[in-house]
Amino acid sequence: MRLTLRIWRQEGPGSDGAMRTYEVEDISPDMSFLEMLDTLNEELILKGEEPVAFDHDCREGICGACGMVINGEAHGPERTTTCQLHMRHFRDGDTIDIEPWRAAAFPVVRDLMVDRSAFDRVIGAGGYVTAPTGSAPEAHATPVPKPAADAAFAHAECIGCGACVAACPNGSAMLFTSAKVNHLNSLPQGAPERESRVLDMVAQMDAEGFGGCTLAGECATACPKGIPMPSIAKMNREYLRAATKS
Repeated sequence: MRLTLRIWRQEGPGSDGAMRTYEVEDISPDMSFLEMLDTLNEELILKGEEPVAFDHDCREGICGACGMVINGEAHGPERTTTCQLHMRHFRDGDTIDIEPWRAAAFPVVRDLMVDRSAFDRVIGAGGYVTAPTGSAPEAHATPVPKPAADAAFAHAECIGCGACVAACPNGSAMLFTSAKVNHLNSLPQGAPERESRVLDMVAQMDAEGFGGCTLAGECATACPKGIPMPSIAKMNREYLRAATKS
């Protein structure tokens, strides 16, 4: 496959960026999207040029590190992470636009890399449970009903990639925050902080500069782990319950 790549290049947070065009050849349809970028970077290094910077880690669709907007879609045309997107989903001769996540709360570090530490601070605001010090508690000491366990596991699938924010026209982090809140609030172990958790995490989300949610739905469509829109409604109910008590 021969492809034309239009990639966002930016030297640093304070620099102006622009799209630059590159040609790549002999791309196998079986390559992942990141392997295709590796091929481009090898060619750039051999030419003495600066390689394209992008985030990646496990390359197995688990960690959520990889993330970029491909032809206007978060993670590209398939509902998966960028590292699991394969070049068979493109055609020979295609022109592919590749950009970083676009959100005020995700400032560009370099090229396709963005600073997603805002997510860490949202989790730090309430993503924990009360636990006694000492040895590990007995696994069955606190019974967890099957529906509660299923709900917690469903929300725990969120990998924090940021696709929901990148896809949202408002740059909202409501789907991410709701997944983290509902994961712990579904479990009896999360009950002691249930009200403070949702209030603190939503407050931190707002403080980070994420946009407001208007239930456009693009977030759930882009989520590679399938976190559903009702997660936001569930968190909103938790928030209203906690806010009326405080």
